[in-house]
Amino acid sequence: MQLTKTIRVLLAIALAPVLAAADNPALAPPVLSAADSPALAPVLAAAETSAVPVAQAEPVRRGARDGRRTMRRLPANLGHSTVGVWNGDNLVPFLVGGVAAGSASFLDDDVRNSVDANQLGWGSTFETGGGPIYSTIFVAGMFTAGRLAHGSRFRAMTYDMLDAAIVNFAYSEVIKVTVGRERPNGQDNKSFPSGHTSNAFALAAVAQEHYGWKIGVPSYLLAGLMGASRVNQDKHWLSDVVAGAAVGTIVGRTVVRVNGRPLQPGSGQVTLSVSPIVARHARGLQMSVAF
Repeated sequence: MQLTKTIRVLLAIALAPVLAAADNPALAPPVLSAADSPALAPVLAAAETSAVPVAQAEPVRRGARDGRRTMRRLPANLGHSTVGVWNGDNLVPFLVGGVAAGSASFLDDDVRNSVDANQLGWGSTFETGGGPIYSTIFVAGMFTAGRLAHGSRFRAMTYDMLDAAIVNFAYSEVIKVTVGRERPNGQDNKSFPSGHTSNAFALAAVAQEHYGWKIGVPSYLLAGLMGASRVNQDKHWLSDVVAGAAVGTIVGRTVVRVNGRPLQPGSGQVTLSVSPIVARHARGLQMSVAF
């Protein structure tokens, strides 16, 4: 115990001049310069040269860290997202969606008869809100807000919403025309899949991928109500809605995955190449587009 006290006293005595110099500049040790000691001039000059400069913070312009999510790259991103739907990552959603839609087709008549018997009529609100006009206004408004916002996550989400809405519309329309299924009310032959439903699930998938299930759960619930409203309004069969949900979810997930990839040198540039085809019984031109 006595030894410890002695050590403390010795440390206090040794540090006293240092602490006094820190509090009183007059007691601080002198700073050597080349004029005071010519012999130290080379050493002092080398020390000044090797000093690490303080980095000047440069202002980051809005959108500089968006990576792929820029207006200039939007056409290329749409192309990548369209092709990216056929990536192996979507094999399980494709299979699950196909099985679910096929299974739901056995319930189409029963569900429609049940809805007709109840005559709820509550789906008109969702039909209007999820229609082409209001849906376009919503997506365009979100995209504009994202371009003006400073939050990187919100900015990226709204960009992906626009991307997903366009890609989903293209796929839904192609499938509708190809399948040519008649609507339950006989309006036309564009029943399969439900475009309202696929668009709602595409936007919900984008929101969930960016913000997690806290936003994803209510988004998917609203998308599910959108699908149910289409059955309630006798505009779609149950299997149309299930297929639309699968298509929209796949497109939304794909867009976020594709647009979230690291930016590669030269990306965003579209190149067209043309080469001749010379075969034994065929002549022609082969065109390929890289983006």
